[in-house]
Amino acid sequence: MRYRLTFIAGLALGYVIGARAGRERYEQLKKSARQFAQNPAVRNTAESAAQSGRELAGKAYHAVSEKVGEKVPASVADRVHSLRDRGRNGEDDWGTSNT
Repeated sequence: MRYRLTFIAGLALGYVIGARAGRERYEQLKKSARQFAQNPAVRNTAESAAQSGRELAGKAYHAVSEKVGEKVPASVADRVHSLRDRGRNGEDDWGTSNT
């Protein structure tokens, strides 16, 4: 019984110490991720990638719709149109103006 109690006490102590160390590391990672996401170069790259994706989706939609005709489901057509319109309304994905 004495060994079992010692084992359980050691297990509990290890859990508490590990949880504190894990929380500190989590906070460090969270801070690093926030700083990375707020970097202007990263934001510009993400914005240009999103814009390129929207443009390519529009081109793909037109290429497929020309070959398939009116067989494109309305739900797909609506999604593509909403993506295209979102890029033209003057705001980007970050909530800032394109102009």
